[in-house]
Parts: sequence; structure tokens; C-alpha cells
Amino acid sequence: MVLYFYKVNNLIRMKKEEILAKCNAMCENTLMETLNIEFIDLGEDFITAKMPVNSKVHQPDGVLHGGATVALAESVGSVASQIFLDSSEFFIRGIEISANHLKSIKEGEVFAKATFIHKGRTTQLCDIRITDSQNNLISLVKLTTIALPKTK
Repeated sequence: MVLYFYKVNNLIRMKKEEILAKCNAMCENTLMETLNIEFIDLGEDFITAKMPVNSKVHQPDGVLHGGATVALAESVGSVASQIFLDSSEFFIRGIEISANHLKSIKEGEVFAKATFIHKGRTTQLCDIRITDSQNNLISLVKLTTIALPKTK
């Protein structure tokens, strides 16, 4: 699959695997690496990452910590904004996040799929659904990011 991304005045054409490899390389030496977040799929208007659920991301009572869930959501939403905007021209920063945790999970994996509600030049709004491997909804997250121009 070849995807086309608009970057300011030119068209960038990259294979899906190349984009995912770049996204995963960005995780090195970050919280995303600590949480073992891996980007696994993307399309024209979404990106998906997964994270293992184990003792590293548990609350003391042995279920997935809401903070780890939110870290996964903000990571996938911010990367969505980075790859669908011109990240050579802008820094992407999360400015607001809202999460509703609907179901707990003790083990396995969770998957975060970010899709855009609004993709503006300055602000972006993503809907991020966190599900388990049986596609049960674990958390529903809304993330607002802002594109800040890089100064030269």
C-alpha cells in the first residue's frame, strides 16, 4: 500500500511499512519505548498502535493504569498529527486530553486507533479508541494537538 501525504507545497509518497518504521524509530529512548508501544497499522485517515498489558502498566490492584492508557492515546494521536502534517515545519504538542475509561483489563494487549475529527492547520482533534484484542472498548479518548511553527 502506498500512501500520499501533503506536506506544505509538495506531495510525499511513502509505503505504509516505511511510515510505520519511522514512527517506531521515533519511540527509541522515550516513554513510548518504556511502555513498549508499537505502531502497527495506518491508512489515509488513521494510525493504530498497540501496547502490552502487564505489571509495568498496572495499577497496584493489577489492572491497566489509566495513566498508561492516556500515555498510549496521546502518543498515537500526536504521531497522527505529525505524519499527516509537515513535521519538518511544525512541532506538534498535545494541548488537551479527555479520557473515559470504560472497562478494565489485566493482561494481553490494548490497541489505540486515532482518527481525525478535525485536521486544521493550527489545531487538530483526534478520536482515539482503546480496545482489547477482542475489540472490546476499554477507553475512549479525545486529544487536541497544536502545530507550532519551528523557528529558523
